[in-house]
Amino acid sequence: MDLMKQKGEKISPVQDIMNKIKYSSQGFLYCYIHETSFIFETVALIFAIVFGFAFEIQPHHWVFSLISILLIMEIEFLNTSIEATVDMVTSEFHPLAKIAKDCGSAATFMATLVAVIVHLYIYIPFIWPLIFK
Repeated sequence: MDLMKQKGEKISPVQDIMNKIKYSSQGFLYCYIHETSFIFETVALIFAIVFGFAFEIQPHHWVFSLISILLIMEIEFLNTSIEATVDMVTSEFHPLAKIAKDCGSAATFMATLVAVIVHLYIYIPFIWPLIFK
């Protein structure tokens, strides 16, 4: 919640939306700067787009491809927020902190597995004939 809202002051709906865009952009930029895995996910997104155009995939394949990769990136944002919250609460080892961080990581890993399966389904019919002519 914004500090202005906590004080009881009203802000306009437009200013509220602008604040949300600003804060979202800051979170996006933080992940790009501090999360190496986010860079790898961005590279995967670029490859998926390039391969999609190169193999002229069907529109529904575009949807599955982009959703599966963007889902990984969304979960990475949530994982980063979980890790930051845990780090804020404790700097010492705690079994519950480990569970929170490990489960956030597992969520990202599971989304990555789904994306790999989706992309294998999409691209194997194109790549298989190129390998086994």
